[in-house]
Amino acid sequence: MKVTIVGAGAVGASCAEYIAMKDFTSEVVILDIKEGYAEGKAMDLMQTASLNDFDTKITGSTNDYAKTANSDIAVITSGIPRKPGMTREELIGINAGIVKTVSSNLIEHSPNVILIVVSNPMDTMTYLVHKTTDLPKNRIIGMGGALDSARFKYRLAEALESPISDVDGMVIGGHSDTGMVPLTSHATRNSIKVSEFLSDERLQQVADDTKVGGATLTKLLGTSAWYAPGAAVSALVQAIACDQKKMFPCSTFLEGEYDLEDICIGVPVILGKNGIERIVDVPLSAAEKNKMQESAAGVTKTNGLLNL
Repeated sequence: MKVTIVGAGAVGASCAEYIAMKDFTSEVVILDIKEGYAEGKAMDLMQTASLNDFDTKITGSTNDYAKTANSDIAVITSGIPRKPGMTREELIGINAGIVKTVSSNLIEHSPNVILIVVSNPMDTMTYLVHKTTDLPKNRIIGMGGALDSARFKYRLAEALESPISDVDGMVIGGHSDTGMVPLTSHATRNSIKVSEFLSDERLQQVADDTKVGGATLTKLLGTSAWYAPGAAVSALVQAIACDQKKMFPCSTFLEGEYDLEDICIGVPVILGKNGIERIVDVPLSAAEKNKMQESAAGVTKTNGLLNL
């Protein structure tokens, strides 16, 4: 099993670290356009192998896609990160060109690759890969919902004053501050609906805090977060590499599911060795359906900015 990560910045390096430490794949290749940067990150990570007890081989390369040949899974994190005050949508002009070039180069050297798109605006970048490559839709996955759901569970545990292992919840919809749809009606604490413990007002606050989770961190850090995004990507990679059949909300191309067409947006999917093995239909309340439609309208508007 060979995994390539394009982009050796904070998210890419964090992703490589988590994948290596879980020790489920034989090789991780990190690629970056900055001379020596990926090589340095790979060397630094390899020097933790004896300390963290993993045998995954990590190598770095400066823009040499031949080194990525025969990758089973590739993660695209490349592009400019958000700065304070920026929306994910404002990154589209620069990142669209980067993602298009990167995906083409990856597929040229690894025709059977499964692509995981992280670059923002993530749903639109995932849609771009669908429209500009010949990969089947099950092998193009947008990483947003896994991260948003982790932030949702963090906020739920905070509100409940409970261990986070007690909590389960999911966020669907667009990966944006306005597009996320936290499914508060389905969230549970040890199988009991969280609405039994929290007021409607507190649940709404949890949802609101979840939706601005990335922006909150960008304001505090001065750039995008990396630990949780890296961990979210590594969880998706592991589910595919180990054929776990795990359910995650991921951005995938819809053809009528959730009453949506010709769009990539976050919905629950089962991940296994073939990538997205199926889309899961979750019953939504009337309010959640309306929010999903509003979210889709926002993603479609951003998609319209692409030069396809």
